Amino acid sequence: MKLAKLLASVATLSFVTTSVAAAAEPAPAPAAAAIDKTRLKADAVVAVDAQAKLVQQMVDSVFSFAEPGFQEFQTMEYLTGILAKNGFTITKGVAGIPTAWTATWGSGGPLIALGSDVDCLLGTSQTPGVPYLKPLVDGAPGHGEGHNSGMPLQIAAAIAVKQIMQKNGIKGRLMLWPGVAEELLATKAYYVRDGLFKGVDANIFTHVSSDFATGWGAGGSNALVSVEYTFHGRTAHAAGDPWDGRSALDGVEIMDNAWNMRREHLPISQRSHYVITNGGGQPNVVPDTASVWYYFRQFGFQPVRDLFETGNTIAEAAAKASDTTVTHRILGYAAPNFGNKPMADAAYANIKAVGMPAWSADDQAFAKAVQTGVQRPLKPLATTIGELNGPYEAKVPTGGGSDDIGDIMWTVPTITIRYPSNIPNMIGHNKTSAIAMATPIAHKGAVAGAKAVAMTVIDLMTTPQLIADAKAYQQNVQFKDQKYDPVISATDTPAIWLNKEVMDRLRPKMAKYYYDPKKYPTYLDQLGIKYPTLDVATK
Repeated sequence: MKLAKLLASVATLSFVTTSVAAAAEPAPAPAAAAIDKTRLKADAVVAVDAQAKLVQQMVDSVFSFAEPGFQEFQTMEYLTGILAKNGFTITKGVAGIPTAWTATWGSGGPLIALGSDVDCLLGTSQTPGVPYLKPLVDGAPGHGEGHNSGMPLQIAAAIAVKQIMQKNGIKGRLMLWPGVAEELLATKAYYVRDGLFKGVDANIFTHVSSDFATGWGAGGSNALVSVEYTFHGRTAHAAGDPWDGRSALDGVEIMDNAWNMRREHLPISQRSHYVITNGGGQPNVVPDTASVWYYFRQFGFQPVRDLFETGNTIAEAAAKASDTTVTHRILGYAAPNFGNKPMADAAYANIKAVGMPAWSADDQAFAKAVQTGVQRPLKPLATTIGELNGPYEAKVPTGGGSDDIGDIMWTVPTITIRYPSNIPNMIGHNKTSAIAMATPIAHKGAVAGAKAVAMTVIDLMTTPQLIADAKAYQQNVQFKDQKYDPVISATDTPAIWLNKEVMDRLRPKMAKYYYDPKKYPTYLDQLGIKYPTLDVATK
């Protein structure tokens, strides 16, 4: 959207709610205040556009690092280095997590936090920009959800807002933070427990999508408990004297079978799944140790706690049946999501003003080629923004996925802005979702999202009533029937050892594919891929 059109769009926006509009900060005349804020937002759009090249470099670089949860060291050094050069103060290792950090700037005024996830998924290595499945490194992690684009978006927005605030003498503070190990649902509850958001007035989170929208109220995501059960038995010769052994693997298998039988008698809203992480050493030795890792998901704080306790009961029963013992450790937790309505209203008005990216014919052709090549339903890149979503409503909730942004939503007023950096109808947590994530589609979507975030931060920085309304909504609506009730305790610790072995083994191979923006305009150029590549038969 051209700047003149954006100015006209922003100037016509009615703000958030009647109470916000009526109680806006004093000014000589309403028109003067509106013109001033319109100008600030227009300047923010220009400032984000000026960083389009940096956004592309950041999106491509983080894609190339492809680091899974708790191993985002290269990503951390790269992103914090950019923020430090732009005047932000960096604190690393927050909440006892080596790859977690904050970047802060400003003084006085409200404190606004900006965050997005940075981790990738195991086994989803994918060459970007080709309409078929082709790993960069066999068996390696990859950005099969698109988390490489979110923090670049937030950094561009923060730099733009910082420039606007300095130029106009606006008091306020910014805090950027990364979602580490989100795919493991393993850190944000610890951020909250350890006070990372103490004093924060509002938080804007972003997540990659193929649409451009936000929402408020209870979301469709489930609360989650991630827990590993370890059974302890006694070794023996599996053929010579098995009667002297007590198989820890028997305990795991009895638990899994018992859980699968119990599923029939659990609420239909629950989701539960597991993997055996340790099944023993070799067949002729009765295993004295075996472990199984469960995800328990349910819609609400008490229901997920009840599901977790059912798992504990079954584990104890399995231990008794196998004459073993069992212990468990929590590896992660996620609260149900709940978006803030006043903030969502403000953000959605800005999303409407920004509009969808101007997709080129090449972008649309590539999207169609990808959908064809990986056998997904055809749907063009969206040209209109998504709807403002209200609370998730169902007689019996059946939300499937989880996102630990919920823990922060129950701590400070928070919204999630979905931005259009991916192709419609890709499979989640899959190589197909990585194909577009270092292409012009990802770059344009991140720039659009950065504009909406920057404009919403300006609203929060310059409209005290908006923050007051956001806090009142959280207290009077969100907290009316539920309170934050996490399963993790003061003694639980983040599972920072996860994925270390994978990266120790694969990082040397993956490092050969790190993007070098000093030598190549884009990552596709470095890989020798012409955009748009449309031949779906090339393998």
